Amino acid sequence: MSAPAAFAQDATAQAGKASAERATNLDKVTVTGSRIKRADVEGPTPVVVLTAADIEKEGFNTVYEALTTLSQITGDVQNELTQSGFTPNAQFLNMRGMGPGYTLILINGKRMADYPQPYNSRSNAVSLSSIPGAAVERIEVLTGGASAIYGSDAVAGVVNIITKSNYDGNAVKIRAGTSTRGGGDTGLFQFTGGKSGDNWSVTYAAEYLNREEIQASQRDFMDSYYDNPDFKGRPDFATATSGVYLYRNTGAQYVWKGSDGSINNSVKNLREACAATSSEFTPYNSSASVSNSTPNRCGYFGYPATQSVQNSFDKLSGYVAGTYDFSNGLQAYAQALVTDSTNKGYSSTQFWQTPGYVYDPTLGYVQAQRIFTPEEVGGPQATVYDETSINVVGGVRGIIADRFDWDASISHSRFDYDTTRPRFLTNKISDYFLGPKLGMQGSYPIHKMNVDRLFSPLTPDVYNSLITDVRNSGSSKNTTGSFTISGDLFDLPAGPLGAALVVEAATQEYTLDPDIRSTVTYTGADKIYNLTATGGGGERDRYAMGLELSIPIFDSLKASVAGRFDKYDDVTNVDGAGTWSAGLEWRPFNSLLLRGNYSTSFRAPDMHYVFAGPSGSYSYIVDQLRCRQANLDPKSTACTGNTDYYYQVFSTRQGSRALEEETGKSFTVGFVWDIIDDLAMTVDYYNIKLEGAVSDIDSDYLFRNEADCLLGKDINGNPVDGNSQACKYFTNLITRDNTDLGTNKVTEKLSVPFNQAMMRTSGIDASLDYKFDTDRWGRFSFGMKYTHVLKLEERDLPDSELHNARDDLQYFNYRSKVTLNSAWSKDDWSASVYGTRAGSLPNWAETGRVSPYFTWNLTVNKKITNKASVGIQVVNLFDKAGGNDDTFNSYPYFWRAYSAVGRQISAELNYKF
Repeated sequence: MSAPAAFAQDATAQAGKASAERATNLDKVTVTGSRIKRADVEGPTPVVVLTAADIEKEGFNTVYEALTTLSQITGDVQNELTQSGFTPNAQFLNMRGMGPGYTLILINGKRMADYPQPYNSRSNAVSLSSIPGAAVERIEVLTGGASAIYGSDAVAGVVNIITKSNYDGNAVKIRAGTSTRGGGDTGLFQFTGGKSGDNWSVTYAAEYLNREEIQASQRDFMDSYYDNPDFKGRPDFATATSGVYLYRNTGAQYVWKGSDGSINNSVKNLREACAATSSEFTPYNSSASVSNSTPNRCGYFGYPATQSVQNSFDKLSGYVAGTYDFSNGLQAYAQALVTDSTNKGYSSTQFWQTPGYVYDPTLGYVQAQRIFTPEEVGGPQATVYDETSINVVGGVRGIIADRFDWDASISHSRFDYDTTRPRFLTNKISDYFLGPKLGMQGSYPIHKMNVDRLFSPLTPDVYNSLITDVRNSGSSKNTTGSFTISGDLFDLPAGPLGAALVVEAATQEYTLDPDIRSTVTYTGADKIYNLTATGGGGERDRYAMGLELSIPIFDSLKASVAGRFDKYDDVTNVDGAGTWSAGLEWRPFNSLLLRGNYSTSFRAPDMHYVFAGPSGSYSYIVDQLRCRQANLDPKSTACTGNTDYYYQVFSTRQGSRALEEETGKSFTVGFVWDIIDDLAMTVDYYNIKLEGAVSDIDSDYLFRNEADCLLGKDINGNPVDGNSQACKYFTNLITRDNTDLGTNKVTEKLSVPFNQAMMRTSGIDASLDYKFDTDRWGRFSFGMKYTHVLKLEERDLPDSELHNARDDLQYFNYRSKVTLNSAWSKDDWSASVYGTRAGSLPNWAETGRVSPYFTWNLTVNKKITNKASVGIQVVNLFDKAGGNDDTFNSYPYFWRAYSAVGRQISAELNYKF
């Protein structure tokens, strides 16, 4: 019977080989990037294939871990190291450095629901956290624009995850492992099986993954502010987060409560106050240039130690797929993939501070802050993520007149998300330290501050009386009905004219239901302290029709053209989007394919960019205006390490219904060359351009421009017109404290998305694969895949200057990436080595670059019976952790693209029956 449109279920085992190995003598199959069946796996657009066997040989536990090592994944994403972010439990891909969401993720050619919680509180993307390796047959990755085939989102590429089918027998895998630096104990159980009859088949799989968390306290290079490279070798100069302070506006003094009850700014009182508040608090000087022998602050150096390096996982997945052949030539098919997980992530401990100045009748105008240690709150506090994903599809397919394959299906994908985390109640925590409000002194509230409580430990019982569980939930759905028909229309002199027609109707919706007590508009007595959640929700319908033609021009030359129109029925300014593509394949010799493809692409605005309700968040900013007014370099430790200039601010944002679609163009040209038997090579050039990208302004970019505008010059002394339209835009997004006691600090920044940015990237992808047999030593294989980014140009605003971000020392995506693999097998033994070289990144000081980052994985397997085998896997063989950057003075002291896990070792048992 015919394969479902958009994926190759009936390919032979050869179709799973590396993309550089051009298959011949195959039955016609459908390969990602086209809906027309073809005998040649290689086509006009490059496709990389990652098989289940590849994932096994590379030693990874999850599909996501394997995909992130692909050379085309050069972009950075927020991850588990970003616990202060909005999606620390999601797993996103960033192909070509264009950002999550610009790569279309499919399961068997069908769309998946987005992760409900938006990435960085802004955009939507598919998380790969719900894909179990037990269900995966192979993954086909198209590395170019493909909206003319698949519609929205296929800008940087397409990842098509193809699940197992027609499986015969049963197999069990049990794996157990840990990290050699501590934490991260992992257990993996996989069961895969299948049965078939005369007219039916069923394939099934189950997977259970349990992984222990790793906390920063288990990594000695990031468990304390003493690990800051600026202070290694001179710990007396280390700066920390202020664990507790009381600041009096009168005399501009930090004052402390001594053991005799006095409140003053003496060093004696400071030392006594630190010791009385917590054993974790240490006197220090807030300026990195002054020795701590003359302290002026009470610091908490272990503040970041409780945050997660790696979240804990507890995931259970099930998969089933089946077919039934009717006597009239029809085949019904259905698939279901369900994953349920309960994961945990840990962030740094909570803190409390006064809402600006308050007036104390005894002390005058004061500000105060208090950070709480794990001992005070009963240990590290976890955020629990309960997530369930469901992907189901059902359909019927057949053949018309022994000529045309057709397929009609309905697919539904859903992702439900629920989080629970402990947080302070605003009124309770404020009343605990400030007592009741006694009136107003001008524009400031009057409180009689409880200084004794400020400078004494908090007990777990008291902590529990001040907190509540905050629950946020969300759901995302995508339902699509599609009909595809493909086949040969008629014969041309050089061969048959192939065609495929697709018609789709789809609906997409999402809801984010935050704990109402954490919304910016909530004013109840039980409002959550220092936490604002993102809410939103909406739906839209989509209708599409596409046509694709495969045109033989000569025996050795073939053209392919495709066109598609997507009609959107929603509240945005997107009415419809038409896209097209054209490709050429020329085979001057049987062993050589020259190929090229040009396509247009688009991306409909993210649902959350459109429907986000008013929301707020707290984030740290570098106040570049005040730094420069104090004659400090905004990038220096004197600025970034000082709470007068580096502090939290409140940010508000909401969606916009005035958004239009983002439009793109993609061009690839290259060759596939079978040099000799078992030696193949590919080289492809890519060029992708995206215009009208929806974005919020980057925080550093915003505050840099605000400072330029208000000071009338940039940091290099070049004049800036403070009355320009751009300057008015930048300064209107920022609110500063200009009250009578104001410090001119930022109190709030506003963010609204709009179509503003342009991005253009180009580069080279190359691969080399070689295999050979020896009578004595066994079979060997070697492979290399290489991506080199030649250019990545960006324009933040329509009238901004175009700059090449690739060479910018603030660009933290890889400019090059290489993967290397070698394998050996002989008799009952096999082994493989898999290496990744991630290219250099800028150092944090922006004065140079950090050397490339190498990791190596090793797997060894031994067949012990006809049914059983055992193996060991070592991921990150040489225990590389963090980046070697002696200038990285911001926690965690290395860029998040690097690993903090280190070496992982596991052993496994495989049994087939």
